[in-house]
Amino acid sequence: MLEAGTPRDPGLPIRDGTSLTGAQCRTLYRRQLDSRLLDIAARWLRERDEGFYTIGSAGHEGNAAVAAALRPGDPALLHYRSGAFYLTRSEQAGRLPEQGIRDVLLGLTASSEEPIAGGRHKVFGHPDLAVIPQTSTIASHLPRAVGVAFAIERARSLGVPSAWPEDAIAVCSFGDASINHASAQTGFNTAAYATYQGLGMPLLFVCEDNGIGISVRTPKGWVEAAVRRPGIEYFAADGCDLAETYDVAVRAVEHVREHRSPAFLHLRTVRLMGHAGSDVESAYRTQREIKADLARDPLLRTAAMLVEAGLETPDELLKQYELAREHILLLAQETARRPRLGSATEVMETIAPRKPELIAKISPMAASPAVREKAFAGSLPENAKPLTLSESINRTLADALAVYPELTVFGEDVGKKGGVYGVTKGLQKRFGPGRVFDTLLDEQAILGLALGQGVSRLLPVPEIQYLAYLHNALDQIRGEGSTLSFFSRGAYTNPMVVRVAGYAYQKGFGGHFHNDNAVAALRDIPGLVIASPARPDDAAAMLRTCLAAARTAGSVCVFLEPIALYHTRDLFEDGDGGWLAPYAPPSRWAETHVPIGKARSYGDGRDLTIVTFGNGVRMSLRAAVRLTQEGYGCRVLDLRWLAPLPIDDLLRSAELTGSVLIADETRHSGGVSEGIIAELLDAGFTGKVARVTSADSFIPLGPAADHVLLSEEEIEQAARKLLG
Repeated sequence: MLEAGTPRDPGLPIRDGTSLTGAQCRTLYRRQLDSRLLDIAARWLRERDEGFYTIGSAGHEGNAAVAAALRPGDPALLHYRSGAFYLTRSEQAGRLPEQGIRDVLLGLTASSEEPIAGGRHKVFGHPDLAVIPQTSTIASHLPRAVGVAFAIERARSLGVPSAWPEDAIAVCSFGDASINHASAQTGFNTAAYATYQGLGMPLLFVCEDNGIGISVRTPKGWVEAAVRRPGIEYFAADGCDLAETYDVAVRAVEHVREHRSPAFLHLRTVRLMGHAGSDVESAYRTQREIKADLARDPLLRTAAMLVEAGLETPDELLKQYELAREHILLLAQETARRPRLGSATEVMETIAPRKPELIAKISPMAASPAVREKAFAGSLPENAKPLTLSESINRTLADALAVYPELTVFGEDVGKKGGVYGVTKGLQKRFGPGRVFDTLLDEQAILGLALGQGVSRLLPVPEIQYLAYLHNALDQIRGEGSTLSFFSRGAYTNPMVVRVAGYAYQKGFGGHFHNDNAVAALRDIPGLVIASPARPDDAAAMLRTCLAAARTAGSVCVFLEPIALYHTRDLFEDGDGGWLAPYAPPSRWAETHVPIGKARSYGDGRDLTIVTFGNGVRMSLRAAVRLTQEGYGCRVLDLRWLAPLPIDDLLRSAELTGSVLIADETRHSGGVSEGIIAELLDAGFTGKVARVTSADSFIPLGPAADHVLLSEEEIEQAARKLLG
């Protein structure tokens, strides 16, 4: 048995060569102990069928020292082995130790009283602790963490409010196996890229390296070799030695805070108790390996340090353990009896909380006349000639930049060049590179910057250059953006409007990466708003609506812009200007407001409704005119919103004519038309329904694309067939 040494003053270092005091060590040990006992409670609850999560922090309790080296206001994005960090942060913020313990237990038992996710997941998060909940564990939070660090500096330089103190630093933790994920590489590369250019990036990466990812070993030396990058300072410590971890973490934090540049803290840890409760380690690890990790148990090593310093005796520590164990298991029993989510409505209420009346009130906001005059250099868009779709979006972005000082516009080529299609042309010159800027060529990085800015109370408007490119980073929208409100009960949100140049029909330019008509993966994301304007006037009003929804409710919006209609001017004949529209002055923005999920109807025919969107609107209007000339009464319904679909307007138009033709430029399988038909059937529509779509094909180069894309002629032929 260990024997206590000569007692040290608790206010002095716990041992020679460290800055960790005895008092700090004692406090951190108790948080380490609580974390370990919570892991035991998780398995105990699972055995009783009263708990639902068993991935624990055993072996990683050294991260308590990382929390101690930080400030309570430093935003933290933590992985699932951060129990001791969370409990330490909770106490740092002035909460009683029991409060942090209850938070975790309520998460384990999926109680609706759990303070962050409300029973939807077991996560580490709390709005009062600057801990942003992360449900993914495979490094998808690293691009967002880079965005948070970027936002701290950008908010300060712009002089706008932020969710974090001006001198805050961001911290994100992850496992060794996660560094191999593409999203992790994006995080490291973007941080280094920004620092290389002299941009502030106050971010601490914390890799807790236990040498194994579930059952796959990480080669020795790989972490250090893989993460060495210019501009990112490397620090390493034995994560099982609390004093060493604290000292190195303090140095790493000081470096980040002082230099406003990133650091990588590499903690060598162990994994005890397996990956999760169902994991049988002996199936892939030898007894020798398991025993070697047990010998490095950070809890026992901290206990030994306290004994050697004469601050505790083995008997006292054992008594503390038994008392704490009894207390936590009693709390576990109690939390297992707390209420759980009781209905689908209750589960879903935090997915996309929106207040249409507030959005309608905010969307007409404009800068003062003097500010607008300056922003547009005296040439107000409402006094100009009718605009194309591209021009209308450009002027709306300018108006938004003028009224919202926290708004940023960014992406590949959007700055000096003004985008591939000129949509953002001139905005950087007028509003400066601090608000309109180019990014590196990485969609995960672009959306990560947006996520970090949004959660930091900026209003990001990122651009994805082509719809096909969005799929490179879809999980930044699905697994990070759209889930945050759901898993934080709205305490944290991701306000953002993602502009995407999309769809097909580009003449003389193409290939499946520049012409893409696949939106199914977007429509599958709960709560995501998908706007799809076809006309210039709709684009302006709908963009204002999306910005208002993001600003008032933290909505994640995707704004799909039809590339082929960007510069279209005519509708029926060359020179008719039928696809141009005047820019409404601010005095008319309220009356031209387009609510989310509100369609637009053209014509008053009673024989046929053509339901469409995007490029299909122009094609359908042209077909409808020819059909009308032949005596058929047609109307065209532009959905405008692909999620949520404008169901009421759809049903109203369908019932008026009794016949519906869906002209869908997306694919036959997985396209928008499938959802429209399902909604009509669910509502009991008994009229005639038909659809024409693009083929289930990638889009080839040049004229070959015409063979697989929906055409005007196909719409007209299908309409004639439906009309008999």
